Amino acid sequence: MILNSILLQESAAGGGAGMMNILMIVALIAIFYFFMIRPQSKKQKEIKKFREGLEAGSKVITAGGIYGKIKEIKENYIILEIADNVRIKIDKGSVYPSATEVADAAANNDTKKA
Repeated sequence: MILNSILLQESAAGGGAGMMNILMIVALIAIFYFFMIRPQSKKQKEIKKFREGLEAGSKVITAGGIYGKIKEIKENYIILEIADNVRIKIDKGSVYPSATEVADAAANNDTKKA
């Protein structure tokens, strides 16, 4: 629909203005890709990599905001200890790295680079 109106404008204007409109649309799509889509897909890959590398004893945060330590890892879920002898069963997809582990990992990466 938008393309049709652009093409109609191009034929009415003689071609120069329509080509400029198409270039502007392409530029907007490129901006959306580099500033919105690409960073989001990169973040999703990092979270997926984190979830594949989960180990017992790791500190995590659930999607609901519950902090805890992993006790057991099964195929589709994990057992999370949120207090002494208080364990809950949660889906692997709702687990994110805790802020302290992210800071520790970033510090370790900085020392490895130096």
